[in-house]
Order: sequence, then structure tokens, then C-alpha cells
Amino acid sequence: MSVARGLLLAGGIALALWGMGYGLWYAAFAEHQALEEIGASLSTAFSSAAQREAAQSGVALLRYKESKYIYDRRVDVHSHWIGLAMVLIVLGLCFEKVSFSERTKLWLAIGLLIGACVFPLGVLFQVYDHGPLPRILAISGSALEIGSLCFIALGLARS
Repeated sequence: MSVARGLLLAGGIALALWGMGYGLWYAAFAEHQALEEIGASLSTAFSSAAQREAAQSGVALLRYKESKYIYDRRVDVHSHWIGLAMVLIVLGLCFEKVSFSERTKLWLAIGLLIGACVFPLGVLFQVYDHGPLPRILAISGSALEIGSLCFIALGLARS
């Protein structure tokens, strides 16, 4: 087994375990509170609107927007880590068919693994920082992932 293939398989399995562990932690300790906040803010917004209290309804809708934003990011991170892990594992199984030198394949495997880790981390950091840095991190990770996948597709097409 080549080093690049081993890196993809081991990295994919590790990333899948990490994503499932994060999902388990989130489901057990944080998701219920997030869903409670989402439901409570919507309930407050609708009841305030029914009572013609526009200001209070607006505040509750903003609270809903922020709660839903955080919830979506955390669920996305869990699913992206696991989904990208599956891509790494599947590519690892057929990586010997990529028609590039071993060195090039190793760099592509490293790019895939880094992209698969960094992209979801950038999404997760958006929960804590709404500035440009987490978005840059997420975009960079996804660009690295897409670029590596394009070169691997080219390598598969050449074989």
C-alpha cells in the first residue's frame, strides 16, 4: 500500500470517528438546548406579534435567527466531517488508479486531508466569530478540497 493511499484511508477513518464523536457530543449535550432556544424564540415572536408588540417580536426573531445560525453551523460541521471522511476512504480504495507519480499523489492526499479538516473547522468557527477569518478558513479548506479533487479526477481520466 502506498503512503498516499494509507494516509487517505487512515485520515478518512480518523475524520469519520471525529465527526461521529462530535455529533454524539452535540446530540447528547447541546442540541436539545439549541432546539429549545429556537422553539422558545419563535413562540415568543409569534405571540408578541399576535399581541401587536412589534419591538418584542423583532427581538425574538433576531434571537431565533442567531440560534438557528448556530444550530445550522454545528449540524453542518458534523455532516461535513463525516461526508468528507467517506470521500477520503472511497478515494483511498481506488487511489492506485490515479495516474500521477507517488510524490504528486502524496501531495494530493495531503491536500484532501487538510481540506477535509479545515473546511468544517472554518464553518464551526463562524459560530464564535462572525468576522472574515472563519469564512476565509472555510473557503480555503473547500478550495483545497475542490482543487485536489479536480487533479485526482484528471489523474483518473489519464489512467
